[in-house]
Amino acid sequence: MAFTDLPLVAPDRKVSGFRPLKVLHHFGKLVEDKEDTEQVFHIIEATKGRRSHAQARAFIQSPEGQRFLSDGVDIPAMLDDHARWADCGPNTVAAHYIAFMKREGLSAAGLVAESHRWAPPESLPRDQTQWYFDRLRDTHDLFHVLTGYGRDALGEVSLLGFSYEQNHNTGILFIAYAGARQIRKVSGTKAPIFAAIKEGRRLGRAAAKISHQDIAALMREDIGEARARLNIGKPDVYRQCLAILEGEGTMREHLTLGGAGAQAA
Repeated sequence: MAFTDLPLVAPDRKVSGFRPLKVLHHFGKLVEDKEDTEQVFHIIEATKGRRSHAQARAFIQSPEGQRFLSDGVDIPAMLDDHARWADCGPNTVAAHYIAFMKREGLSAAGLVAESHRWAPPESLPRDQTQWYFDRLRDTHDLFHVLTGYGRDALGEVSLLGFSYEQNHNTGILFIAYAGARQIRKVSGTKAPIFAAIKEGRRLGRAAAKISHQDIAALMREDIGEARARLNIGKPDVYRQCLAILEGEGTMREHLTLGGAGAQAA
């Protein structure tokens, strides 16, 4: 069935609102086992409220959203088809994206598979709203590439601040601040960790919504021109924090949230 044939909102779709006790329960499990990324999805589902759904509806009903629905592009398959971007220059978004994914040992399909461990496709509502939420997930690593936030723990939580202002899921913001608290607890750093998240939120608020872009066209843009067009600023506070952490002897790879950051956005 084509996406255009699906209802905007399926009858079985629920808008949960914010459920703090459920959030705290699953965050406790995530702290116990930082690789238990299933808990991240539970947190996001427990906080996916009316604002997230309203943004989904507005985009789906926009001319751009209708065009992307009709195109029916499989974003993960497109992003993972590295041969498709072979003719792109060395400073294009595509070239930077491929280098990032190879360096980190990632694939767009891998992120999809991880999300399906928690929620198999057959268990999800069949509607255009789910198409939109999948689009947010599928563009996560492009957020890393375009913003300059790394996959170290501080980079992930700072990017979650950026992502919250783009996607408005309070679970993302909860994980960002809880993760920052954990970083400070583990490292004892004097770096302004929470200021890095505040900066991420400011940058995300000012930027155009990345997941609303024509991803195929975006991949072929010069990365500097793409950042300027989307009004994506530089994460200066984040970089200052990294320098402080490394000066304190805390290397960024020693601070990890497991897969939490990658799954949350």
